[in-house]
Amino acid sequence: MYTLVKTLSARQFATTQLPSLVGSLALAEVFFKFHSFTLECVAFLATWAVFDFVLSKLTAAR
Repeated sequence: MYTLVKTLSARQFATTQLPSLVGSLALAEVFFKFHSFTLECVAFLATWAVFDFVLSKLTAAR
């Protein structure tokens, strides 16, 4: 995570990572109720990774 923030400029972060971050955060807030911080955190990070993968494939296809 530190490397991600360190290597990307604010503009790059806003255009590449922010949409997937916001989407996964919203999904996690609404649907993830595991009653365990660790499980919810891992599920959020996995969801962010999947969203980022899908969005990167969609933008590369353009």
